[in-house]
Amino acid sequence: MLLLHFKIIKMSKAIYRAPLPFNEPVLDYLPGSFERIELKKELKYYKSKELDIPMIIGGKEIRTNDPVAIHPPHEIAHTLGKFYRGTEEHVHEAIDAALEARGQWQALTWDQRAAVFLKAAELVSGKYRQKLNATTMLGQSKNVYQAEIDAACEFADYLRFNVHFMTEIYQQQPLSSKGVWNRMEQRPLEGFVYAISPFNFTSLAGNLAAAPALMGNVVVWKPSETQIYSATIIMDIFKEAGLPDGVINMIFVPGPVGGHVMAKHPDFVGVHFTGSNGVFNKIWKAIGDNVHLHNTYPKIVGETGGKDFVMVHKSAIPSQVATALARGAFEYQGQKCSAASRAYLPSNLWPEIKKLLVRDVKSFKMGSPEDFTNFITAVIDEVAFNKLTSYIDAAKKDKDAEIIVGGNYDKTKGYFIEPTIIVTDNPSYITIREELFGPVLTIFVYPENDFENTLQLVDKTSPYALTGAIFSKDRYAIDLATKKLINAAGNFYINDKPTGAVVGQQPFGGARASGTNDKSGSVLNLLRWVSPRTIKENFSPPEDYKYPFMLEG
Repeated sequence: MLLLHFKIIKMSKAIYRAPLPFNEPVLDYLPGSFERIELKKELKYYKSKELDIPMIIGGKEIRTNDPVAIHPPHEIAHTLGKFYRGTEEHVHEAIDAALEARGQWQALTWDQRAAVFLKAAELVSGKYRQKLNATTMLGQSKNVYQAEIDAACEFADYLRFNVHFMTEIYQQQPLSSKGVWNRMEQRPLEGFVYAISPFNFTSLAGNLAAAPALMGNVVVWKPSETQIYSATIIMDIFKEAGLPDGVINMIFVPGPVGGHVMAKHPDFVGVHFTGSNGVFNKIWKAIGDNVHLHNTYPKIVGETGGKDFVMVHKSAIPSQVATALARGAFEYQGQKCSAASRAYLPSNLWPEIKKLLVRDVKSFKMGSPEDFTNFITAVIDEVAFNKLTSYIDAAKKDKDAEIIVGGNYDKTKGYFIEPTIIVTDNPSYITIREELFGPVLTIFVYPENDFENTLQLVDKTSPYALTGAIFSKDRYAIDLATKKLINAAGNFYINDKPTGAVVGQQPFGGARASGTNDKSGSVLNLLRWVSPRTIKENFSPPEDYKYPFMLEG
């Protein structure tokens, strides 16, 4: 009977429904709370040891003769561990491992792939939650709240919602006429996907690799060197969740090294990228220059940053605007692609907004994320520090710029820059045009009755079009701004800061110089990692070539 029962179960089939997705609740980390105690333990644990982080290729740990030390941006004298930088040879090895795993992985049914990433979501939100938060806080210098909404909550959201979106894609089927059955299948791409992830979001790093893999693809993943410390926890999670060896391979190579191999490999089928506009342009050009070498036209999916705006109407509430700017510009030191970095404020509200905003910024505590009372920590590395401080120093000298708060910096112990607000009467001033990616906000005060002309200024000043916001109590003004700025932001906010997109609620991405707008955390992104095949089956094939119109009479 047991044998018979086993056979019946094994042979049975069903149309499965995946669990309904939900947004992972954000924990508060109040003093004395369980999550705060557990996170403190993990911070102490990781601070007390040095991690030895190898590349993972085909499930194997790969170390080289080129170790690189990892230091917290806020405490550069401390060593968190080391990773091993690879070479072009390791890129080829990772590609070979991915292609070797491709057949078995693509042969799995969708529910088997889904189960791996659904389990990963449970590990992210449970067992590994504080490990991800602690390594993100130490390695990327995020305060506890910024780590929680990113490494724990958004990463779990990506994993759960992507499974849901995948089933939506598979359920979309064509109509069938009488005697015909039309079907559509979504095939994985015929090769490997190259994922290149940034330092600023642990969740993005995981999703850039996981989204193509969920759809049946194999991946070579190159995380940012300044995010490797938490990236190794992501690979631990994938392994424990049951991801087969070789499906996602993690390599640590300089960008040009990986890009050179990728662009010329015949089995390269797509790049999943978040990073700078300049790097993405180089990738696009390299793919175009070598397109004749590829077995198929590669998918190019990228999000490349922004010069995100807050536009304020004369009817807005000053306290709401000040809070939106304080949070939107300076959370995680402004190192978000969506961070508010330029604001257009009406002259009638400027005195009150200025008073409130300066008060808030002066109240920020700055220091190590290990002190949970700190709102601001360090910028990611010395390169970012030097770039940002050069703009601040120039603003101190420029006649058409005034620093009203902040402007100081120090890299003695860590890469600390005070949140800085520049006010300019030049709507083309350099810091209102160029992406700085740090704690610098530039404000332009416009005549309160010149709202419509200022909207045009907002639209034309920057080449980017990622996020933006309008603050107003006037519905006509909101409607006008929504229409005039239709192409200025892929994520547009009304009476809210332009940061904090939530998976399943505000799919994220922008156009113009901000990328391909394929909306991570949505059906649109997952559709890029499949190639559809239409199947038509005729139940009554004709047996005579003649059509009725050919009859005589």
